[in-house]
Amino acid sequence: MAGLLVGLIALPAVGSAGMATRDAADSFKNLPDDFNIQPPPERTTVYSADGQEIAVFYHHNRESVRLDQVAPIMQKAVVAIEDSRFYQHGPLDMKGSARALVTNAQEGGVKQGGSTLTQQYVKNLLVESADTEAEANAAKAANFGRKLRELRYAVNIEKRLTKDQILQGYLNIAYFGAGAYGVEAAAQRYFSKDASKLTLPEAALMAGITNSPSYYDPTIYPDHALQRRNTVLYRMAELKIITKQQADQAAASKIKLHPKMPKSDCVDSKVPFFCQYLKNEILGNTAFGKTEKDRERLLYRGGLTIRTTIDMHAQKAAQNALSRRPNHSRTATEAMVKPGTGEIKAMVVSRTYGANIKKGQTQLNLAADYAHGGNLGYSAGSTFKIFTLAAALDKGIDVGRSFPAPESTTVSGYRDCKGNGSAPWPVQNAEKSKGKSANLQSGTWESINTFYAFLEKEVGLCDAVKMAQNFGMKRADGKPLQQNPAQVLGTNEIDVTHLAAAYAGFAARGEYCTPIAITDVTDSTGKKIRVPKSKCSKAVDTETADEVTKILQGVLTRGTARGMGLGRPAAGKTGTCESFTCAVFAGYTPDLAAAVWFGDPEAPWGNRNYGTYGRDVAPIWRASMEGALQGVKASSFHTPVNDFGNLDQKAVPNVQGMQVQQAKKRVEGAGFSVQISPRAIDSNQPAGTVAYTSPNGGSQVDQDTTVMLFVSNGSGAVGGRGKGHGKPGKGNWPFGN
Repeated sequence: MAGLLVGLIALPAVGSAGMATRDAADSFKNLPDDFNIQPPPERTTVYSADGQEIAVFYHHNRESVRLDQVAPIMQKAVVAIEDSRFYQHGPLDMKGSARALVTNAQEGGVKQGGSTLTQQYVKNLLVESADTEAEANAAKAANFGRKLRELRYAVNIEKRLTKDQILQGYLNIAYFGAGAYGVEAAAQRYFSKDASKLTLPEAALMAGITNSPSYYDPTIYPDHALQRRNTVLYRMAELKIITKQQADQAAASKIKLHPKMPKSDCVDSKVPFFCQYLKNEILGNTAFGKTEKDRERLLYRGGLTIRTTIDMHAQKAAQNALSRRPNHSRTATEAMVKPGTGEIKAMVVSRTYGANIKKGQTQLNLAADYAHGGNLGYSAGSTFKIFTLAAALDKGIDVGRSFPAPESTTVSGYRDCKGNGSAPWPVQNAEKSKGKSANLQSGTWESINTFYAFLEKEVGLCDAVKMAQNFGMKRADGKPLQQNPAQVLGTNEIDVTHLAAAYAGFAARGEYCTPIAITDVTDSTGKKIRVPKSKCSKAVDTETADEVTKILQGVLTRGTARGMGLGRPAAGKTGTCESFTCAVFAGYTPDLAAAVWFGDPEAPWGNRNYGTYGRDVAPIWRASMEGALQGVKASSFHTPVNDFGNLDQKAVPNVQGMQVQQAKKRVEGAGFSVQISPRAIDSNQPAGTVAYTSPNGGSQVDQDTTVMLFVSNGSGAVGGRGKGHGKPGKGNWPFGN
């Protein structure tokens, strides 16, 4: 009977009925009916660690709901206008098919198909499951073969599902126009409400749209939509679902939309750069599918629920800190990582996420490496010295051991891991001479380039690079670190996410964990998908890591980042890029690590805009860490048990505000060598007096430490860049403090 009726419907004229119906019956009989019902593509929702929705990905904007989550009046409106005898007939509506037969005979072609809701459900399922545009077009083609296939599958579905299940499936898969697939997405799109709360006029409006989603789209053609809504209302009255009075009253009302634009992808995310990182992690990781096409399909069609590591409290703190950066024409970026876990807690770029370059927007995730949507990286500056320091301590070099620290020098004798030698390396300090020598402590506090050149030679270039690799360091382009002597000063281009993770490894007492962004993923059925976990390994022994931390604590109290402490145990290291084109700071507490980069990747070399020693970025780091750790009980670092070398130390006299010569005499009298900074700096101390010293007054330092006196020019704040700042000195010393 089905084959016969479909054959008749397809006829352009009644004359060929015998041949057509015979062929239709045979074709129908031979078609397979094992139709695999796949759920329609669902949108993927991403959540922060504390449960906030932070991003949505979808091929189609759809959120499937149960039938009991759809207002009964909406269910009745759809059945009334699409298939009023839905609950009375089987997969084929004989009366509807008979009407279609008459119409097609009169028109001389297939003008009416007599499709039931079940057949429409089948057609939508075939369209949604299509992998190519050709397959999708075939599923919508107005031909006899498609109608026959739909009916055959409809017979199968009516055997397997109840009418309510079929209606639920149709409501969730149908296209309601304006980019809304399914009744729930449509209710949100047009009225900003759940499908369970739709009123009669709203339900009638939405039920009418599916017949021609473009023509009846109320956001584009409100007059068309109004006429169609009223058609639905009076059809409902004709079927006695509502009264004529109810239809008249609803038809007299204007269309009242409260549209809500759907959010999609990273451009609409609360945390767009972290979103970009996560997106690239899924699309680039075979754990989420064998091919990139499989992974993209899973992300955009799989209806995943993704829970991430991002801490919105820490994220907000970092965003606020970056918004107060010293030069708003430059770019700043920061990443925060939780020690011992590798969990990324914040990821911020000071530029707005977007494609409008003229407005300063970017879609490059400058906090990440190339594999996660970033660029090819940037220098780490002297933050990279931490790995050579760790390698030296790991080899048993005493903290108190002295190495030369001249203003400039040339060092030779380096060999990489293959035994290849390198050319002699000319290196110069970022500041004037710090003295004749320094030890591991003072050389790190003052970040002396020449000292670290000699220390790296003693440690061995290969071992210094291997220590960095132990802490996950690689170039941002994914290639191994280049093994040249200047690597100790940060010549390898890296990203702040991996730098923060490396410093988190020292906070975790030598336990390095690879950075991760995802903690849990479930599909649309609630089934868990296996998520790659952070890989943790012992990068250096606990005692060595504790000693590194002990030394780096002094950077914040008496070194290049003095005054940048957090009021709780903290350690860190400053860095300056080649010719002062950027500045870097990385630091940590036992609970959180962060790295900040500040500059302009497109800035011409030699353009000095960012200061030295990371002084421009250390305040960003401090502000973000203070905000992120607010309300978190302070933890303490561990005191190293092993003896890494006893230092004979003295306190630096406090000579702030004294005349320079008087101060010089006082410091020399305490047994220290003295250097006077050649340039005056901004300070609230009287002009010609000492603004401050390095190391600070009261600091306990080695007896052979040279104390630098900084002279005030009488204006500005302590530690600012004064009028005396000139251009960086010449020489092959590409990176600074």
